Order: sequence, then structure tokens, then C-alpha cells
Amino acid sequence: MFDTITVIGFGLIGSSLARKIKEQSLCKTLICADREESVCKTVMHLGLADQATTNLEEGVQHADLVIIAVPVGAYEHVGAAISQSLKSGAIVMDVGSVKENAILTLAPHIPENVSFIPAHPIAGTENSGPESGFSNLFEGRWAILTPIDKEKDPKAVEKISEFWKACGSMVEIMDAKHHDRVLGITSHLPHLIAYTIVGTATNLEEDTKSEVIKYSAGGFRDFTRIAASDPTMWRDIFLSNKDAVLDILQRFNEDLTELQKAIRNGESDKLFEYLTETSAIRKAVIEAKQEIPPAPIE
Repeated sequence: MFDTITVIGFGLIGSSLARKIKEQSLCKTLICADREESVCKTVMHLGLADQATTNLEEGVQHADLVIIAVPVGAYEHVGAAISQSLKSGAIVMDVGSVKENAILTLAPHIPENVSFIPAHPIAGTENSGPESGFSNLFEGRWAILTPIDKEKDPKAVEKISEFWKACGSMVEIMDAKHHDRVLGITSHLPHLIAYTIVGTATNLEEDTKSEVIKYSAGGFRDFTRIAASDPTMWRDIFLSNKDAVLDILQRFNEDLTELQKAIRNGESDKLFEYLTETSAIRKAVIEAKQEIPPAPIE
């Protein structure tokens, strides 16, 4: 699909994309660009790229597609670094979880002769780093594209759509603001709650905390998995999408207060009705085949 692809940032998403690009032969040359020398060495050791460099400017000079896969807090730095080195006709795509901020931060650094297609693959695990990726991470998952103006550069939008389909994803085009609100409740708020619940357990007295860990059932165990996600990435997400996160958090607090009242007042029927209604969401997730994360293929 491309002559040269450069991936900037080799965490879970970047390294998984590199594996898929190699597996599907989506380019002739795959370049790793990462500021950390240790990451570049690991990438080359694992055979995830044909070349690796800590110089972002050099890394993107010949790229037809540049994939920015760093935490959103680093977008300003990356955008400024590569701005003058992008070749005419190239496509730049980020894969961050917040799209309005991505557009606000990166778009000013993208030259007129370069296409910018923000994207977000709805896939991931709690692990990070080049070793954590796997090629089927995106199989059966949604990739959401939020082009600033899809009518302005339809060929670039189509090419990126085909790229994600080649990675095994289903593709949806969405307004950036709407994306951030939807992901605020499906991803960002659950992570915030998970971090908070595990933080509450952390602050318990030592003997109780050890028992909590020892007797963890499915619910708490699932929260610890989510709360093991990359702190840098999630700090940046919460701050970059703070308006949507705070709005949805307020709604959550209001609903939680209603549940507190129902429990305190022994309102059995109200509790049962609420739990019955919400269980339908789980059934819908299962029917949409989004309930089980893909496992690595050895």
C-alpha cells in the first residue's frame, strides 16, 4: 500500500501495527522513529522494523505514511520536530484516544501539501512497550477516523480506511467532538474509576490490603488489570479530554447518589429495576462481539 511507513513510538499500538504491517506486507520499508535508543535497539532485535532512528526528522523524510503512536502529551513536541521534514504528498495519522486535542495540537504543524487523518483504533491491553504488541490486536475492532474535512482529501481518507481494513479493523468516520464524548464514557471514565477503586484499596491498612489482594474476585481483579495501564498515557488522556470526562463523571456521580439512596432506604424494587436495565448493555456488547480482547497468536 505504501513504499515507506514510519512509526513514531513503539508502545502497544505502535509495535502491534508494525507487526501487522510486516505480516501483511503493507509497505516496502518500515522505519522505527523513537527518541529512546533502548527502544530502537529492542525494535531491531525483535525484527519489527527495517530501520530504526532516534532522529525523528530523519525518520520521516522519505515516509509516505507517518504514524504517530506516542502519548497525546507528546504530540506538540513530535509535531514540531517533523513539520519541516515531511515530504509532499505524505499522509500523517495519529492513533491517540482523544481526537479534538490531536487536531488542535498536530494540525498547525502539518504542511499544506501533507494530509492529516486522525485515527483511533479501539483496541488495547494494559501492557506497553515494543515487546507487548501482537499482530491481531486490531482484528474485529473498530478504527475510528476523524478527518478535519473528509471532503477536502477523500483519497487520503480512503487510503487510511483501506489500511485499517488490512489490519483487520472495521472502519467508522466520526466527528472529533462526538468521538471524544463517546470514548469518554466507554473508555476514559472506566479507567478513571478503576484507578480510583484500586487507589482506595492501596490506602487501606496493610492487613486488610493484603487480604483484598489475596481474595480478589473477578470484579476487583478486572479493575486491577485496567489500572495497570500506562500512567503517562492515561494522565495525558484525562487532561486532554477533561471537558468530556468531567461532564460524564458528574452524570456518574448523580447516578451513584441515586443508588446510594436506594440502598440506604432499602428500595429493593428500584435496585432490581436499575440492575436489570444495565445488564442489557452487557448483552449488547457480547452481541457486537466486542467483549473479549484478542489474544496473541504464538
